[in-house]
Amino acid sequence: MRDIAVFSGTAHPDLAAEICAHLGVPLHPVRVSRFANDCLEVQLQANCRERDVFLIQPLVPPVQENLVELLLMIDAARGASAGRITVVLPHYAYARSDKKDAPRISIGARLVADLLTSAGADRVLAMTLHSPQVHGFFSVPVDHLHALRELATHFRRYDLSDTVVVSPDLGNAKEAAAFARLLGTPVAAGAKQRFSDDLVKISAVIGEVADRDVIVLDDEIAKGSTVVELMEHLRGLKVRSIRLACTHGLFSGDALRRLSDQDGVLEIVCTNTVPIAAEKRVPKLQVLSVAPALAEAMRRIHNGESVSALFA
Repeated sequence: MRDIAVFSGTAHPDLAAEICAHLGVPLHPVRVSRFANDCLEVQLQANCRERDVFLIQPLVPPVQENLVELLLMIDAARGASAGRITVVLPHYAYARSDKKDAPRISIGARLVADLLTSAGADRVLAMTLHSPQVHGFFSVPVDHLHALRELATHFRRYDLSDTVVVSPDLGNAKEAAAFARLLGTPVAAGAKQRFSDDLVKISAVIGEVADRDVIVLDDEIAKGSTVVELMEHLRGLKVRSIRLACTHGLFSGDALRRLSDQDGVLEIVCTNTVPIAAEKRVPKLQVLSVAPALAEAMRRIHNGESVSALFA
């Protein structure tokens, strides 16, 4: 891959290094410095001229810091005459700000998409956006991957004869149904109402879950409030066991410990789209790698091959 150049911001260099190992290309260095007035400066320390440049940077905490760093990386690549700039977004944090559900509220998902495009991004490679409409907020091509295959491969190791996949809410039911088809299991969903960022109420679970092993699937878990509320209902319905699965394991604060300590929880499974600090990890946590999928998508983009064929 002579004409490819891959750079990583400071958000998740381990994932970027793993992607480059699968691609068989070097991960080029990036110098990030800070002026006395707290402004950032970014220098890409490899030739970009007329090359196919990939910039890997999930928007993870500190989100605003990592976003500005990414915007500066894009600008630096554009100023260095890159042939094409592809932003690789393993996690797009602002995807949750995707609709106007209160008066005079900002729609951050669209605004940040506009910022990335204005900075010079020619295309975006994303993983499991929070909702389908976010794809349409970008005015450049978007290749939207999901981690359902990686999660399904993990769970196929178990006896799934009495298992049901449960979505925490109806908004995620389509993804849960697709996951259930991969596993050959039924699907159920919670009826959820959200009152604030960390206050939700689940009034019912739609589907048969009694005396079943349950896999709760969500796109991301941050504080875990929704999952805790759902598990309370599931225990009331006499499920046999609970496994938690998500693509983006944000696990803010002590969420991992709280989830691990819940009655009936056998396992918590996520992917490495988001870095998880060693001190936060618990014995029940399993982290799956999406580096092979991202690397293959990047290879196909570079070679002009179909990315959608990955899901055929």
